[in-house]
Amino acid sequence: MKTNLLFSLAILSVIGCKQGAQTIEAPAAKFQHDVTSGAKPWTGETFETTEGDFTFAIISDLNGGEREGVYATAVEQLNMLDPTFVLSVGDLIDGGTEDTLQLKKEWDSFDERTAKLNMPFFHLGGNHDLTNPVMREFWKNRFGPRYYHFVYENVLFLMMDSEDYEEKRMIEIYNARAKALKIIDGEIEGKYEDSEYYHMPERRIGGMSKAQLDYFTEVLKDNPDVKWTFVLMHKPLWMREDEKGLGPLEDVLADREYTVINGHFHSFSNQMRKGHSYTILGTTGGSQNPQDSMAFDHVSLVRMAKKPVITHLKMEGILNEQGEVPLRD
Repeated sequence: MKTNLLFSLAILSVIGCKQGAQTIEAPAAKFQHDVTSGAKPWTGETFETTEGDFTFAIISDLNGGEREGVYATAVEQLNMLDPTFVLSVGDLIDGGTEDTLQLKKEWDSFDERTAKLNMPFFHLGGNHDLTNPVMREFWKNRFGPRYYHFVYENVLFLMMDSEDYEEKRMIEIYNARAKALKIIDGEIEGKYEDSEYYHMPERRIGGMSKAQLDYFTEVLKDNPDVKWTFVLMHKPLWMREDEKGLGPLEDVLADREYTVINGHFHSFSNQMRKGHSYTILGTTGGSQNPQDSMAFDHVSLVRMAKKPVITHLKMEGILNEQGEVPLRD
């Protein structure tokens, strides 16, 4: 009788173990993406272990007249703040050239400084980074896709290309820009405000292709239940009101929680649009209008708790243990 009892208990134990094993599910990967081959537009995939929430940072424009040393200082400050990763909104190099040796020099300089970050950095292109077809190809070979998405801790990030024009239109914009720069530099007569480039809508608000719209529409359909969605771009596509603007994608975003962030204007502002927060960042080393009180250097921290808590930190106020703005040796 005792032997039968022990045997029955053993059988129940095995059954219980099997049932328990069936309920154990492997945890989902924290970081997910669809870039399966070739170059990738981020610097690493090893993230610090976090608790119930995580914090990421965003830098804004370096260029349009980069001021030496500002970005290197921002890298030091970001290491002090220790976010999980850092995002960008474009204009990372001066660019605007078809000289691939010059492009390599500029990107090497940027990436050398960025490599000093203690966490992954996600590249995003602006008009200085993607000015012409040669630069577009250079980006592809070095960083992979110009627009992409990723999911981290059930938060979706849409990294958009606001310079997404057909090649013919891109060349028209590039040539008009070159002429406008000659006017500004005094090489040819005229007023910048009267130039063809000045009146092109793409100069201020960019544009995107149907292919990019279709890509992000599918991404949103594939990720319906994420905790939050962040939409990052360089130029404010949401200001463009035709089919090349953000409007069609905003319709797809309408039923979810999301936040839009861009750069380009070198002046900070925030507004509520369609019930959501839209922020234009200042600079992280780019040129500034001294008459504009909202033109300041800063980094942004986003703590992703139940809802995002966004804090914009002026670089002049991020001090080290000695009470000083840290400087790169």
